[in-house]
Amino acid sequence: MSGARRAGDWLPPIVVFIAVLAVWEGASIVFGIQSFLLPRPSLIVERIVELWPDTLARGIAFTASEAVGGLVIGVVAGTLTGLATARWATARETLLPIAIGASTVPIIAFAPITINWFGPESMLPRMIIVAAMVFFPMMVNTVRGLTQVDPAALELMASYAASDRQTLTELRVPNALPFWFTALRIAMSLSVIGAVVGEFFGGPLYSLGIFITNRTGVSNYPDAWAAIVLACGLGIAFYLVALIAERFAVPWQVAREAGR
Repeated sequence: MSGARRAGDWLPPIVVFIAVLAVWEGASIVFGIQSFLLPRPSLIVERIVELWPDTLARGIAFTASEAVGGLVIGVVAGTLTGLATARWATARETLLPIAIGASTVPIIAFAPITINWFGPESMLPRMIIVAAMVFFPMMVNTVRGLTQVDPAALELMASYAASDRQTLTELRVPNALPFWFTALRIAMSLSVIGAVVGEFFGGPLYSLGIFITNRTGVSNYPDAWAAIVLACGLGIAFYLVALIAERFAVPWQVAREAGR
């Protein structure tokens, strides 16, 4: 029964997605929309197949490596900083407002500077950008999850003479996991965005961002759209990985949301 319900949840977006592609393809043919305005989906798929062996496969591997590297750094740093911030009130009062304010800064604007530091061929400039974009949501949500605990649950732990460590591992961390995974889903998408957009300012010719920029510059829009579609697919794949990990790590939260 649960499997049928899950299939029913996925069916409407799949139908809408297929319908949009069909309308897009049909409108391009009927109205004669030129490929430099909006290439047909069939043409984009054709370009992906043709370009995949020599160019796109290498580009998506490079961009994914940048995204994963920056993601790991940002998630680890944000989580550890969040733990420290939640543990000490002074750190929380000092660092949390700074983190919230810094999260509004357009981090991607620092891409040209990091590229100047390490060179366009290195992965480090984009990894730094990705790590900075990921750090703030991870830190803020970790702090929220560790501190927004039911007072009654804290009183119950105190009544059992639980130590600070026991309260952390048995109450605060389980309470923080849904917050943490919410931030992780956001971070997964941000990592791909940061890597691709960071490549617009410099990188190897086969990286997705440079490939899109170069193909757009010579008005080869089907090729550019092929790389854009792959970048979107990469972001969706990252998001699904976080979603699957959450289902295994926090099954009670998934069951609670399904019940709602």
